[in-house]
Amino acid sequence: MITLGIDCGTQSLKTIALDGDSGKVIASASKAYGLVEGLPAGHLEQDPAIWWDALEETVQSVLADLGPRKAEVAGIGVSGQQHGFVPLDASHRVIRPAKLWCDTSTTAQCDEIRSKLGGRDKTIALAGNDILPGFTAPKILWLKQNEPANFAKLAHVALPHDFLNLRLAGTLRMEFGDASGTALLDVPTRQWSKEVCAAIDENLISKLPPVGSSTEPVGKLLPALATAWGLSADVIISAGGGDNMMAAIGTGNIRPGTVTASLGTSGTIFACAPQPVIDPQGEIAAFCDSADHWMPLLCTMNVTVATEAFRNLFGWDHDRMDREISSVSAGADGLLFLPYLQGERTPNLPEGCGVLHGMNTSNLTPAHMARAAMEGVTLGMAYGLRGMESLGLKPSEIRLTGGGSKNPAWRQILADIFGYPVVTMQSAEGAALGAAIQALAAASPQQSLEDLTDRCAPVAEGSRLEPRKTFDYAGLLETQNHLRQKIFTR
Repeated sequence: MITLGIDCGTQSLKTIALDGDSGKVIASASKAYGLVEGLPAGHLEQDPAIWWDALEETVQSVLADLGPRKAEVAGIGVSGQQHGFVPLDASHRVIRPAKLWCDTSTTAQCDEIRSKLGGRDKTIALAGNDILPGFTAPKILWLKQNEPANFAKLAHVALPHDFLNLRLAGTLRMEFGDASGTALLDVPTRQWSKEVCAAIDENLISKLPPVGSSTEPVGKLLPALATAWGLSADVIISAGGGDNMMAAIGTGNIRPGTVTASLGTSGTIFACAPQPVIDPQGEIAAFCDSADHWMPLLCTMNVTVATEAFRNLFGWDHDRMDREISSVSAGADGLLFLPYLQGERTPNLPEGCGVLHGMNTSNLTPAHMARAAMEGVTLGMAYGLRGMESLGLKPSEIRLTGGGSKNPAWRQILADIFGYPVVTMQSAEGAALGAAIQALAAASPQQSLEDLTDRCAPVAEGSRLEPRKTFDYAGLLETQNHLRQKIFTR
């Protein structure tokens, strides 16, 4: 049996084929795309049509590589960038481009919703999460206030992976995991929050799709697509989920106590929990996962977006970047970076900016700046990790996924700053692999998701790195926090 895993990200879409018997990825294809150009600062949008075009192109490429074995394809799973608001009319047509997770233009709407609900503490008590610019809820209010003609057409609210599921199976629904990232879901009860919806619009709850178990498939591949792609009419479309939820499955993070760190454009650290984990400060997101558990998660908006900015500034390839960073001692000789190049979510600084602090004639070099950037984004993630520890989540190890996990120097910095052993996965596919595994479970319900992740998502034991105690990164984190508060707290 073969399943396809599709990961719709911010920069590209990737499709893989997973051999369910061997647990190996046997084909893959990807397609890059960009953002809507010419928007004001803080506005980041994409036309969902480019996701579908990329899906069709990569699926057909993977099927061509499979050759006769494409007859074995039994399921398709979709992972999507979280929080994106895809507004649909009554005929399921896209009304306008999707506002993405990294869009920070909705600060005023967050404040308004929070105020209507009685403040941050009451908001968290109602639904488990604060209202933050990255989430879907304030994007809907933004549309209502800034584009009333488009809001008048709004009949259905979808997330990126829901939109692709709709195009694949003809059914619009949400599963618990991705739905929890809208800030519209009462996370402990896994039901839409009437109070939060009403704070946006009295009719909003009627425009939200049904929400249900992440283990229930959406349906079957539409007959026209099955014919066009040369697939069986019985191909199952699994529930899919948000990219972090799918990365959890793709790293075997579906048992309590497991922790994953994902190093992509943004950075996330997430765990599996048997019950909701609510942060009274609202910094650690109280999400559901896509295996019908709960998934406390921290998100920072600036990880590879910051390290890549410095690499491109100096014109280095990745190997050169690794050598330069390794040539500088821990702490970058006093050079400290606040990595808020596109605002920040944890801590909540949507109007934050990047800061290089502590420059002198000794450390004002490209190598020092690159080291400070890598340490700065990792310290930003460690800020959230310390918050997770305060909620009782203490990992025995941290599993790494995402593009940044391929960097050997960075992996050691992660272990040193986090203070836990880190390990990479045998497969670097992450979210796409998780989507394919979920589809495998949907297409073969006699196999448990736990057994499937054990077979298809093992760790690479030889990659394990232990934290070193040769530098006081805890002190550097405290310095970064103090500097952030001094600069950005009014």
